[in-house]
This record gives sequence, C-alpha cells and structure tokens, in this order.
Amino acid sequence: MDHSQERTESLQAEKRDNCVAVATLSQRCALVCCAKMERKMEENMRDVDAGSEAGGEDALVGNVNKLMVTPPGYTGVPRKGHLVFDACFESGNLGRVDYISEFEFDLFIRPDTCNPRFRVWFNFTVENVRETQRVIFNIVNFSKTKSLYRDGMSPVVKSTSRPKWQRLPTKNVYYYRCPDHRRNYVMSFAFCFDREDDVYQFAYCYPYTYTRLQHYLDSLERRNLDYLQREQLGLSVQQRRLDLLTITSPDISPLSSFSYSTCSRAAGLQTVLEV
Repeated sequence: MDHSQERTESLQAEKRDNCVAVATLSQRCALVCCAKMERKMEENMRDVDAGSEAGGEDALVGNVNKLMVTPPGYTGVPRKGHLVFDACFESGNLGRVDYISEFEFDLFIRPDTCNPRFRVWFNFTVENVRETQRVIFNIVNFSKTKSLYRDGMSPVVKSTSRPKWQRLPTKNVYYYRCPDHRRNYVMSFAFCFDREDDVYQFAYCYPYTYTRLQHYLDSLERRNLDYLQREQLGLSVQQRRLDLLTITSPDISPLSSFSYSTCSRAAGLQTVLEV
C-alpha cells in the first residue's frame, strides 16, 4: 500500500508540474500575441500618421490656381515677392503650398489618378517674383523612399524669356529624411529668381503631355506609312483615347508584327517610333 501511495503521489506531482508548465507556456504565448498586436497597432498608427503627413491627399482635390502665398496674418496690398503658384494646366500637379518663411515653402503634390499611394510627379509655375529673390522649395510628401534625386538627378526649370528646359544644379538639390515631417523623404531645392517679369515653371523632369502625344500620332497617321497602323484600343478612366500602334512590314502577317500600346508612357512611344 505504501508503494502504491508513493506512486500515486508521484503521478499527482508530475501532473501538477505539467499543468504549471502548460500554464507558463500559455502565458508566454499570450504575452507574445499581445506584443504582436501592440506592434501591429503601432504600425497602423504610423501608417495613419504617414497618410496624414503625406499632405492629406484626400483633401487635395484640385491643383492650386493662381494661389498667392503671403505671410500669416498679412492683410496689406500684395507686393513683389509674394509668390503666386499655379498648376491648373495640362500635366500640372501641385495641391497645396505652406508658407514657412520669406525664403522657404513646403509644397504638397497630389497623388496619381485612382491611386492615392503614388505621389511623385510635380509641375507648377511661379510668378510675381522679386529680382534676386532666393527661395527653398520643399516637396514634402513623396511616396518613394528611393529616388534618382539621390543619384544626381535634378528638377527642370524654364521661364518665359528662356523657354528651353534646363536642369537645376545638382548642388542645389537635396533628397533626405526630414525630422520635421515624421522622417518622411523630402526633396528640397534652392533657386534664385533673376527676372521679375518672368513666369518660372518647375517640373519633376521634362513633361510630355497627352495633347503632345496625340499631335505626334496624328502627324504619323497623316504620313500614311505602310508599316504603321493606328487603332483605338479603348478609353482611359478619364475618357481619353488609348491608341494601339502596330508596326510591321506590309508583306508580313499581322501575327508576327510589333504592337505598342499608348497605355505606356508617352515618351517611351516617341522613342520607339523614332528609332
């Protein structure tokens, strides 16, 4: 009886130990799950903050239209040097301008059509400048962490008296994480206006508009090239024509021809056709 009782007590003790081990394991699993949930909530909060910091793209419903930016509280007569921003033209993009100082402005670009996560392109004009006025423009809501601006690319600029696009000096362009904008990537560039009567235009790179593309395709169609066929593939979300170009020798079956859709970038199309 004593041996049987000792065995029973041993089994009960082992069972208690197993229960304690299971309970400890369950507690550890619960703690791990809680930690994962907390990290997930923090990530979601960061995503929300990033979306808000991105310029509130939901609020950027249109481009700025002859927007004069003056110091906060200023109610006097507009003066030279109170910059006027505009992006209400084809391929223009600038949704908001914040006055930081007389020499610095934060610019918010609007997202791509039907895709609020992509914010890269900008194209806008500035007028009512003062001669020798120096400014810094900060594009504060880029969606890309990597950019050619980090490898020497720079924005382009032209003006009414100098209509040919030119790149800004790379030494005046900076692409960096900004602590003032939740460490999001910001592209800043410095510029000095030198002619008061000029209207200056800045862009991400050389613009190629939809209208220019259509004029180019129309000119090709008028040439009646026997190796080129143009067809309408469909319409874009904004009801713009999408062209399908078939380039082939007249005596070759269409199945072996080369087709190019203008759904791709317009500049790429010009490159293909001019090679």
